[in-house]
Amino acid sequence: MTSKTPLRHCVNMSHPATDQPVLLIDAEAPLRDLHACLSERLNAVLKYLDLIACIRLLDHAEQDINTVTTIARIMVQDVSDLFGVIERRELGAEQK
Repeated sequence: MTSKTPLRHCVNMSHPATDQPVLLIDAEAPLRDLHACLSERLNAVLKYLDLIACIRLLDHAEQDINTVTTIARIMVQDVSDLFGVIERRELGAEQK
């Protein structure tokens, strides 16, 4: 994307690994779509963590455990960012 036009309807997702945001949430997307995206990520991370809970940690290197926790953190952060957009929309609607 080479356009310098501001994307006023987009909200930056959290990016601890980058100085500039590279993923955006369309804050004007239908609430149904935002919820579907949030639900998909939350259900995926829950299934992922259930799977991880069943493995024996003694069988894995420390780096494997770090990778597992990083993946879970990123997915939970996505869910948190989506919840934030939905909450701001709902609070904004109540104030009008």
